Amino acid sequence: MTALHSDQRAVRNVAVLVAAQAILGAQMPMLFVVGGFVGNMLTTNPCLATLPISFIVFGSMTTAPWISPLMQYRGRRFGFVVGALCGALGAAVAAYGIYIGNFLWLLAGSYLSGIYMSAQGFYRFAATDTASDAFKPKAISYVMAGGLASAIVGPQLNNVVDDLYVIPFLGTYIAIIALNLVGLLLFFFLDLPKGSKKEAVEAAPAGRSRKELLRDPRIRVAIICGMVSYALMNLVMTSTPLAVVGCGFTSTDANNIVSAHVLAMFAPSFFTGHLIARFGVERIIGTGLITLAAAGGSALAGIGIGGGEPGLWSFYAGLVLLGLGWNFGFIGATTMLSSAHAPNERGVAQGMNDLLVFGCVTFASLASGGLMNCAGGSPVEGWSAVNIAMVPFLLLAGVSLVWLTRLTKRGALVSPPAE
Repeated sequence: MTALHSDQRAVRNVAVLVAAQAILGAQMPMLFVVGGFVGNMLTTNPCLATLPISFIVFGSMTTAPWISPLMQYRGRRFGFVVGALCGALGAAVAAYGIYIGNFLWLLAGSYLSGIYMSAQGFYRFAATDTASDAFKPKAISYVMAGGLASAIVGPQLNNVVDDLYVIPFLGTYIAIIALNLVGLLLFFFLDLPKGSKKEAVEAAPAGRSRKELLRDPRIRVAIICGMVSYALMNLVMTSTPLAVVGCGFTSTDANNIVSAHVLAMFAPSFFTGHLIARFGVERIIGTGLITLAAAGGSALAGIGIGGGEPGLWSFYAGLVLLGLGWNFGFIGATTMLSSAHAPNERGVAQGMNDLLVFGCVTFASLASGGLMNCAGGSPVEGWSAVNIAMVPFLLLAGVSLVWLTRLTKRGALVSPPAE
């Protein structure tokens, strides 16, 4: 049986997940663009402006520990439908909060949207469930590439709908309700293992505990690099719309910059899997970390070269590099994790990974608003603080990756146990 023939089922699932990433995933750039603006509109404390975005990420963090085991014994499809329904409900609750001018309702809706965000995070793992070892990195990469369409649809749809109503941004949330209700129909075309609670319970004794998984160097480094890649991307992206408008540009400029950023996040996915297969996952993760550092450097250079407020070019350059760095770092970390645990450890390992990753992302999104609005007397000073904050985390990830590389060269790593 050829590799192509053996992966026919996986190819079908990847096609469905790519479409889901494109349609349902469009809501994420929409939420991240308007989140800070709506927060500013409904709260009198500018330090809390990005709290709606933080609640989305917090919802994702707290959802991962229960939705991953749920998918283990009820199947991926069930979990994905739950996620989409929560995305629609979250947008509806947030829309109601905007309509009555209540910040707490907005936060409640944002938390529910985080349940969708968590479910979407497992699209990349679902792509590997029926794939051969050779096809796994490509499957992950292709599914992530579905975000290319969402990068175009989301911000541009925002430009069309956010002013449709007298109340600003209400149209964005109504459009997100529709995206979720239409997109969830795609999941009924998936051909994935259904799973069962009985099988999950019976398989549990053969798998490693969370502590044992964290003792595995590859799992540990994969989680660290995933945390850093995603958290730093979120740290900078969350503040970008506020920084762009604060420096005298328009909300349309902010939408276009975020659109360019999300394009850079997902466009490389068409070949990231091939690069991982050719050069190794460690080199690709390392390239991602270096590119993230270049993103921060570009933003700071824009301030220095301009002698004051950054030019629009520095926002575009910094956010494009930020997207590229996230792509290599996060897809690389996901690939490393998927090859470091046994199939029966999937629910525990992936749930723990996303709990830790999105826990770090939650902290980053909270810090983003504080740094941007409260770490200086101007948007320029806040934007500078956001980008300087990347440095220690990049050092942590870089050192951990070098440590793993040395362990690998010494032959000190062992393969994950078989199921």
